[in-house]
Amino acid sequence: MTASLQAELPEKLVTQARDYVEAGWAANLNDLLAEALRRYLESHSAELAEGFVREDVEWGLYGHRSRLDEIIEQIEGPK
Repeated sequence: MTASLQAELPEKLVTQARDYVEAGWAANLNDLLAEALRRYLESHSAELAEGFVREDVEWGLYGHRSRLDEIIEQIEGPK
């Protein structure tokens, strides 16, 4: 299954992508863009997961208090 989308991209980026296709690195512009998007999402999903783990660990260590609460307390003093 495929879906279509329309995007506005910087001309330099489009030129570079077309150059890669013309050099044979991808069969066509659609394949190149799909692969680029897949790699981007794949590489950033680990960052998201790490952020969730850090939040869970922080909650486990500090309970309902967030790091922001601690910083505010350091600035304003204890409540």
